[in-house]
Amino acid sequence: MAFCSGCGASIPEGATFCATCGRSTAGPGGTAAAPAPAASAGGLTDNLAGALAYIPIAAIIFLVLEPYNRNKFIRFHSFQSLAFCVAWFVICVGLSTVPFLGFLRFMILPIIWLGFFLAWIVLMIKAYQGQMFKAPVIGDFAEKQA
Repeated sequence: MAFCSGCGASIPEGATFCATCGRSTAGPGGTAAAPAPAASAGGLTDNLAGALAYIPIAAIIFLVLEPYNRNKFIRFHSFQSLAFCVAWFVICVGLSTVPFLGFLRFMILPIIWLGFFLAWIVLMIKAYQGQMFKAPVIGDFAEKQA
């Protein structure tokens, strides 16, 4: 099955235009639309494995298992996920132990948790879209490790 190079929707065999966005399936050389994303040896596509890497246990598994630990895209997202979890833990524990914040910490911590949760969702979505989106500060560390 072919996929549209513009929107990613599946295109039935023999179709000359994408039913979703209307783009022609013939490329510059008259070839058909882009093929389906390549699956890793383990059966997961790279973008799905990159998104699943934001689950900390899956990130560790992807860094240990053979077909995934050789893929730079999956390694990048696994290291970024682990660094993100460590940063989340350090900031939340650090703020919860500061003595002079007192009652303010009960208002600040939920906002920080929400911010980290939304950033985590964005990182998963970007990985699923096939992008090597670098988070500030920890993205450079993850890129060096990958």
